[in-house]
Amino acid sequence: MSRWLRLTRAGGLAVGAVAAGAGMVIAAEKIAVGRLRLRPDPAAGEPLGQLRGRPVTVLAGDGVPLHAEVAGPDDAPVTVVFTNGYTLTLDCWHYQRQALEGTARLVFWDQRGHGRSPRMWPDEDPAGAVSIEQTGADLAAVLAATCPGDGPVLLVGHSMGGMTIMALAAQQPELFGTRIIGTALIATAAANVDPAAWLPPLLRPLARQAAPSVLRTAAQGRQAVLVERGRQAAGDIAFLSTRIIGFGDSSVSPTLVDFAERMIRSTRVDVIAEFYLALLDHDQRAALDVIGRAPAFVLTGDRDKVVASRLAGELAAGIPGADLILVPGAGHLVFMERPEVVNEAILALLARSAAAGDVEPRTA
Repeated sequence: MSRWLRLTRAGGLAVGAVAAGAGMVIAAEKIAVGRLRLRPDPAAGEPLGQLRGRPVTVLAGDGVPLHAEVAGPDDAPVTVVFTNGYTLTLDCWHYQRQALEGTARLVFWDQRGHGRSPRMWPDEDPAGAVSIEQTGADLAAVLAATCPGDGPVLLVGHSMGGMTIMALAAQQPELFGTRIIGTALIATAAANVDPAAWLPPLLRPLARQAAPSVLRTAAQGRQAVLVERGRQAAGDIAFLSTRIIGFGDSSVSPTLVDFAERMIRSTRVDVIAEFYLALLDHDQRAALDVIGRAPAFVLTGDRDKVVASRLAGELAAGIPGADLILVPGAGHLVFMERPEVVNEAILALLARSAAAGDVEPRTA
């Protein structure tokens, strides 16, 4: 047998083995996802992503038109402003909107580059326009546009949304304890955020080093188009990764996982890349005393793979008087996974903050 023929056959065997292995992995994924979808699904009938408020366009300081929505009575004594996290949209607050509408005036907004807020910053200098400090300034613009006057406001933020609130505290400390009468920080941290925390320990250093350059490359030119096509076709892989990374309970509703995955997939890869770098640079520990001027709580799931519960504990310890609420079995999307716990905590904070500020909250 010629050397060329032997090499050809060996190469064919190798390719066949790789193809067979890939096929087995894909088959295993389909089986796993199929089994998950056969489980009882309490969220199957929920109108996820369909609840709408009165739209408001908020111009950020650099001209980016931020999308916001207002729900509930305008004459409510307190306004609650919700800020979404990394790769999510304002629709993520579905269960909180249901629980609080009628109790307070509610404001939801999409962070720049997320949801209905467009990505509008210079391609040649994205790092100059993407930072947690910028999102803090964006939140200030949202407050000015949607909460006019001097009425009391309670802030709720998840993950990067919580960091946005901390940045606002650093920039406008005079608001806290006066207009801002309470703060709810969910699955977030003041510093030392590690977006690779969900990976096995041996892989984390490599991921931290490689991710910025890989994401930058993936977000450029034709690569971005190809990456986006791959993301749209990810299917079962995207479903499983969202379930594993975002949720703590393996029996979580498949409909809820699909909903979270669609929000993540709707976020452009260049936005993901640029905010990833912003998260690495985030450090708002100097602002924590300011947040403590009004009642506050820090809530986290003990199975959070994105922001370790240890960091949430450090955050709570840094805010004078803040409560730490640990939700057993819940992951990073705890406000979607255990909405009854989160809603109860927000309502309790609303009552406590209103009492501290001599504001009489409505009853649902």
